Amino acid sequence: MKELFRYTIADGVEAFSTERDAVLPYYVVQPHQVHGCEIREVLRADTTRDELEGVDALVTDVPGVAISVRTADCIPVLMYDPVHKAVAAVHDGWRGTVQRLSQKVIAFMHDRYGTCAADVLAVIGPGIGPDSFQVGQEVADAFAAAGFPMAEILSDRGPKAPTASDPMAGGLHIDLWRANEWLLQEAGVSDIQVAGICTYKNNDRYFSARREGTKCGRIINCIRLT
Repeated sequence: MKELFRYTIADGVEAFSTERDAVLPYYVVQPHQVHGCEIREVLRADTTRDELEGVDALVTDVPGVAISVRTADCIPVLMYDPVHKAVAAVHDGWRGTVQRLSQKVIAFMHDRYGTCAADVLAVIGPGIGPDSFQVGQEVADAFAAAGFPMAEILSDRGPKAPTASDPMAGGLHIDLWRANEWLLQEAGVSDIQVAGICTYKNNDRYFSARREGTKCGRIINCIRLT
């Protein structure tokens, strides 16, 4: 099905995530992400991906400029500042989450637009869920070293016990949805929607790099001022 998963955030802003084979309704600016912390302001609606090499978060205050991030298990975070009329799209894989990219974006928006975190409306879109995000000890250690509340985001499910129905059974699991929600809350954001859709479990609707391989398609997570 060629569908868009639309978010209801507020008047004056439009946001969605694409499902498999969806047709974009208009041109959407897409960065070339590298799991880093580069943030870029977009001022032109026709900005190309080649102009956004190595960028993992976009912001704009220009109406009609549709910005996005591309995901296939990583966590997309979309933000809207209704006071200063600015939006952001953030690519939070586990590396970006550990580097607190969403908080860096809020700080960037504060410097650029005057954004106050308490005014921000945020969406955490489809991404790999805690039942499916099985990790090694080194990933868990990275989150602990970065100061995350491990009791809230880490679960030890015993020895790995993969089955045909649940290849991710057992082992250590990180809740990236909660980790990113916690980052936003720590920054001062209180209005947060969490889609709660696991891309790994819903790969009939969404692309999942963990299930399909890294060359699979990508979900486009878009936000724009209307």
